[in-house]
Amino acid sequence: IKSHPDAKQSIPMLSLFSLNPSFTGQAALRTAPGSLAVSMELPVRNNKKYGSLAGGALFTDIWVEGFKRLDTVLPAALDASTWATSTEPKNKADMIALAKKQNPVLGFWDPLNIITDDVAPETIGWFRHAEIKHGRVAMAGFVGYCLQSNGVSFPWNLQAPVFGAGTAGLDTISFADIAAAGGPADQWDALPTLAKVQILLGVGFLEMWGETSVALELDGQKHYVRGGKPGYYPKFGDRFPHPVPLNLWDPFGFTKNMSEERKEKALIAEVNNGRLAMIGIFSLIASSKGVNVGPLTGMVKPYAGEYMAPFTASDSALPFVDQMMGVVGNLGYDLSKGL
Repeated sequence: IKSHPDAKQSIPMLSLFSLNPSFTGQAALRTAPGSLAVSMELPVRNNKKYGSLAGGALFTDIWVEGFKRLDTVLPAALDASTWATSTEPKNKADMIALAKKQNPVLGFWDPLNIITDDVAPETIGWFRHAEIKHGRVAMAGFVGYCLQSNGVSFPWNLQAPVFGAGTAGLDTISFADIAAAGGPADQWDALPTLAKVQILLGVGFLEMWGETSVALELDGQKHYVRGGKPGYYPKFGDRFPHPVPLNLWDPFGFTKNMSEERKEKALIAEVNNGRLAMIGIFSLIASSKGVNVGPLTGMVKPYAGEYMAPFTASDSALPFVDQMMGVVGNLGYDLSKGL
C-alpha cells in the first residue's frame, strides 16, 4: 500500500460500526478527502525469483497486502470511486428494477424495510451477496440431505490405518458406517472429531479467501461492498503453495464463454432456485424435529440432537465442548414431545 503521509489524519479511523451490515457511522463516508492520494499494489507471481516456491510466495504476499490495507484504513476512502463506476444496484430504485426481473409477479417485497430511500450501497451489496451465498449452500444442502437420507455414500473408508507411524491404532471407519447412523444430522454427529474439525477449518478458509479483496482484485473484481459483483468467488489458480487445478466456483469452466447478458439471466435463475432451496432445507430440518410440514410429515427421519451444536459429547476432547453440552437440550422446545 502506498498512501499520503497524512492519510490517517485525513480519514476518520474505521470504527466497529463498519462490522455491522447497516454500515452506519464514520465507515459509511462517501467522499474521499481531496488531500488523500491512494494507490494499491497487487502481488505478482514471480517464477524467476522464487522458482517452485512462487505459489507460496504469492499466497503470503496476498495476505500481507490484505493486512496492510486494514492498517491503512482504506475502505472509506475508496467508496467514492468504486461505487461511482459500479454497474451493480446501489439504491432502492435499482433494487426495485432487479426484483421485477427476478420475480415479475411478486416484484419488490421488503417486509423488514431493509432497502430504504437512503440505504447505503454497501448494505445492498452485503445483503445481495449473503442471499446468493446462502442460496448456493442451501441448494447443495438440500441435495445432500436427500442423498444422505436414502443411504447414498462413498464406497471407501473415511479413515483407516495407513503406512507410517502414528496410525496403527486408528479405527477403520467407512462412509457406509457413517450412513448407517441415521439421518443426515445423525451422520454428522457420528463423524470422528478430527473429521469435523477439518471440515470446519476448510469452510473457514474458503470464507476468508472469498472475502479477501486482494484475491478478488487479482481477478479484476472488487469486493461486493465496494461496488463488486455479489456472489463472485475468487479463483485459486497458481496462487497457492501447491497446484489447485479446479476453482470452487465453476470448476469445469462451463460459464467462461457466456455473454454478460446470459450470466445475468443465469444469476437471476440461481437466486430464485436458492430461495426455494432455503425453504426446502429448512422444511426438512423442521420436519426432522417434529414440526408438521405437510406432505413431509412422517417421511423425514427424526433427529433427537441439536442442529445448532456442531459438536457432541463424543467430541469432549476439544476445548469448551463440555460446557456447550451443558446447555444443549435445555434451551428452546422439543416439538416432537409437544409444547
